[in-house]
Amino acid sequence: MKKTDLFVGLYLLAAIVFMIISVPSGILDVLLAFNMFVALVVLFNALFSKESMDMSSFPTILLLTTLFRISLNISSTKLILSTGNPGKVVETFGKFVGGSDIVIGIIVFIILLIVQFMVINKGSERVAEVTARFTLDAMPGKQMAIDADLNTGAITDAEAKARREKIQAESAFYGSMDGAVKYVKGDAMAGLMITMINVVGGIIMGVMRQGMSIGDAVDQYVILTIGDGLVSAMPSLMISLATGILVTKDTKEDSDLSQTLFRQLLSMPKVLWCVGGVLIFLGIVTPLPAVIFITIGAISIIVGFNMNRKQEIKEIESEVDTTEEEAEEIRKPENVVSLLQVDPIELEFGYGIIPLADVNQGGDLIDRVVMIRRQIALELGAVVPIIRLRDNIQLNPNQYIIKIKGIQVSEGEILFDHYMAMNPGMVEEEITGIPTFEPSYHLPALWITESQRERAEALGYTVVDPPSIIATHLTEVVRSNIAELLSRQDVQNLINNIKDNNQTLIDELVPKLMSVGEIQKVLQNLLHEGISIRDLPTICETLADYATVTKDTDVLTEYVRQSLKRAISNKYFPANESTTVVTLDPNVEQEIMNSVKQTEQGAYLNLEPEKSKAILASVKEEVKKLEDLGKAAIIITSPIVRMYFKRLTEDYIKDLIVVSYNEIEPNVELKSVGMVSIA
Repeated sequence: MKKTDLFVGLYLLAAIVFMIISVPSGILDVLLAFNMFVALVVLFNALFSKESMDMSSFPTILLLTTLFRISLNISSTKLILSTGNPGKVVETFGKFVGGSDIVIGIIVFIILLIVQFMVINKGSERVAEVTARFTLDAMPGKQMAIDADLNTGAITDAEAKARREKIQAESAFYGSMDGAVKYVKGDAMAGLMITMINVVGGIIMGVMRQGMSIGDAVDQYVILTIGDGLVSAMPSLMISLATGILVTKDTKEDSDLSQTLFRQLLSMPKVLWCVGGVLIFLGIVTPLPAVIFITIGAISIIVGFNMNRKQEIKEIESEVDTTEEEAEEIRKPENVVSLLQVDPIELEFGYGIIPLADVNQGGDLIDRVVMIRRQIALELGAVVPIIRLRDNIQLNPNQYIIKIKGIQVSEGEILFDHYMAMNPGMVEEEITGIPTFEPSYHLPALWITESQRERAEALGYTVVDPPSIIATHLTEVVRSNIAELLSRQDVQNLINNIKDNNQTLIDELVPKLMSVGEIQKVLQNLLHEGISIRDLPTICETLADYATVTKDTDVLTEYVRQSLKRAISNKYFPANESTTVVTLDPNVEQEIMNSVKQTEQGAYLNLEPEKSKAILASVKEEVKKLEDLGKAAIIITSPIVRMYFKRLTEDYIKDLIVVSYNEIEPNVELKSVGMVSIA
């Protein structure tokens, strides 16, 4: 057992024991002195701690000290009533602090209780209640601010985790303090009631048991009772004061109470000049003691002049230091290491779009970026890297560009305070606006004003605001490039995420059968065609089954796709309805397979150019049939041909979905409207 554990256990046990057994007066003197020591330690810790969370255990401390103090009060009560000798500490407080006068002692004791109960406790209780309420209400906003800082790269994942933990700790602390303040309030009430009982009980004991007159009993027992009340009230007052200091302390980490008080009260020389002038005026004009008021006023003015001189010197030194730092910055060699850093995803925008990203101006673009990462994670199972947001004065005011690994891949332009209206194809009546194109899908659209919005929506137009346009565009760019953004470290993090519940699987697969890089290639192949990797345990199970047969990541990808057929069918083939598709002529499939060449680096398609052109022409013709019907372009092939056919068409026909028969659930109903073939 640790020494600290032993001490805390004895401290709590002693508080309980002292309520039961009688403590000799000598030991009681030591315990009362120790109680005063503890109260002073708590008070000065609360005073000089940097922030409230430095004393996060204060509610527990409050409970323990209150219990210990009450147990000593009970022990001293026993001694007063039984022997009339509670020890030197109680006697000294009764005679010296109380002035050896019953009336003075009672008045001092009541004043202490009033100060503690009505001023300190009442204020601390209200501050603790309000602080707890506002801390809890502010939690969602603080969490969003942390997510925004993390998303913009202002903080790291570790810093974000530490901040979240601190927010949760603060909420728990202030919630506990709201309840713990009741201990202090109850302690003050208990002290008053115990003192009143002791006064009545002492007089009864003196008169009935010891044969004293009422006057003698009052003189002896009331003085001792007042001393007992005072010796308990002083530590209680200090603990109450510590509670008040702690709940009103500045929440900044670098705050120092003494420095903060002096800096805020004595930082303006003109304040001291005004105060000094007023005091001198009162000392001269009024009957107040002239020497005292004039002296204090003169000291205030002198201190103000000294502070003003020091501030001027500090400003000059600060200017000199700034100049020297700038010169030193120019002289020292440039550190180019920071210039080598390439952000995975960047969103740069002109100064006209800054209000959309500035939270203080009501912008919610940062929150939308946070939601993009969440949406991609839920949809595809991949963690999107931090998206860096930057303003770029070289861009047009309303222009934005999207970069992947430092290279621009897309751009767009918005009109601030306008809305984009798009015709979904069913609107007959047109509205006036500025013609443009929607940046994500390059659909024709119109910029309209706020006053036209309701009418456009009533006519059937799809109306979106500028932040939604940028967020949608960014989402599509991220979704189309997510395979490239998936790094080995990301794959390792995903594996670690499922390792606890799939220890045997991961130990078998990595690194015995496949390396992290090989698993990365399989996951990239899936993401490249929009297949979610959220079901990573199933993917790893399949890889573990077939990695002993082949090391070709493309072939392994096909096996994984077949194991994910439920997800693929759910994605492309709606339940309870027939899906219109195009099939592949067996002759074309045979032609493709005859053109596959195997090498040590893997298989590739070596098809004659004329045959490739013929196949692609047929594919475009059949896809157009599906588009005319308003259907998605889906082609069904045999499993062995699927990946080669996808490679053949992916550079020429965008968004073409190629699915093998083994990737379709048995209950899916298909309807073929054509077949890709060559003459």
